Amino acid sequence: MSHVIRQFAAAAVLACTTALPAFAADVTLRVSNWLPVAHPIVKDIILPWAEDVKEATEGRVEVVLLDAPLGPPPAHFDLVANGIADIGFATHAYTPGRFGLTGIGELPFLTPNSTAASVAFWRTWDAMLQDKGEHAGVKVLGLWGHGPGMLFMGKKPASPLADLKGSKIRIAGDITNQLVTNLGMSSIQAPSSETYELLHNGIADGIVFPPESIDFFRLTDTVTSALAVDGGMYNVTFFLAMNKAKFDALPEADRAAIDKVSGEALARMAGKAWDDADAKGMAALEGKVTFLDATPEDRAALEAASESIYAAVRKNFEAKGVDFDAALEMYKAELAKVQAE
Repeated sequence: MSHVIRQFAAAAVLACTTALPAFAADVTLRVSNWLPVAHPIVKDIILPWAEDVKEATEGRVEVVLLDAPLGPPPAHFDLVANGIADIGFATHAYTPGRFGLTGIGELPFLTPNSTAASVAFWRTWDAMLQDKGEHAGVKVLGLWGHGPGMLFMGKKPASPLADLKGSKIRIAGDITNQLVTNLGMSSIQAPSSETYELLHNGIADGIVFPPESIDFFRLTDTVTSALAVDGGMYNVTFFLAMNKAKFDALPEADRAAIDKVSGEALARMAGKAWDDADAKGMAALEGKVTFLDATPEDRAALEAASESIYAAVRKNFEAKGVDFDAALEMYKAELAKVQAE
């Protein structure tokens, strides 16, 4: 990390520290937050989880948000692993090629909703993937995925897909990059915070996003159509993590208390929060965006475009010595279990 970022990080931590009241908890953990506080990830996931931690530890551990992030979104895993931030979050897709095993939670056609996807992803990761070293240096507090990912277009109709070849699409990571490229489109990698400018200024013709994000990032008047695909075109997975040394230094009782409100409990809470946000987003899009069902030709094109994606994730699993077919079978089984609840 650069000297400038280190100075910025130190200043942010100092600002937060000096703001702590005299009755501060025994341990205060600081979250490096790069999203607006009103975003569902912060407002409906991290802050409620922080309250759960405070209650579970009987006030001994307090989790607070820093007023400014300690670095850009893609840097947050390393910020936490290196102890610069106590806690951080991001999407695995912001660091393409680094988290090969999390691709199982991002595959096309497998996302009925965020709750099912998030809980199934946590259970699969916890049972088969957590010891493979991809999250070394951190304590993974929670994992989740958003709702079914869609293709939203600015001026062109989102279907038929054959007419969109050459279109410029803002993507999020390896899987969506492969998907749009295989469909004959061009990809633009950019964080969510830049999406309004990309579409408003015509730099991108469309975007892959869940409905929640179209609403939150003020794109309801910029996009005109969307392609709806059963199970979603893709998903994106997220992590909430704590520096491992910092977690291990906590008393055993507090570690156990944090574990109780994290893991699957956090995944379930995150999934419900995102499903609620997606419902709000769909309501905001009503009458403004035309939702087009994928035609048989669209579905065939998507399935053909997805073959190399599934093959790439399988290769990542093989490289780590994990049985991809067994993991995929478990993931699908857990999806069904959650949906049947």
